[in-house]
Amino acid sequence: MKKELIVVDPKIMMGKPVIKGTRIPVELILEKLAMGESEAQILAEHPRLTRAAIHTALAFAAKTLRADVVYPVSGVGD
Repeated sequence: MKKELIVVDPKIMMGKPVIKGTRIPVELILEKLAMGESEAQILAEHPRLTRAAIHTALAFAAKTLRADVVYPVSGVGD
């Protein structure tokens, strides 16, 4: 995972993790993939993204979920 592709800055998108050099939050990429959009569709909609950035966003999310505490969210996957 290229950690330098993900940045957290309180001045950008209220401190949400974003792809470096953009205002594209990691969560947006995850939501689009979860809704069934392909990498190609996401890249077409957001030309500043790269496949590496999408894969880094996924790796970032996986690493984040490995934390010691997981908070259940109702309604997910319904």
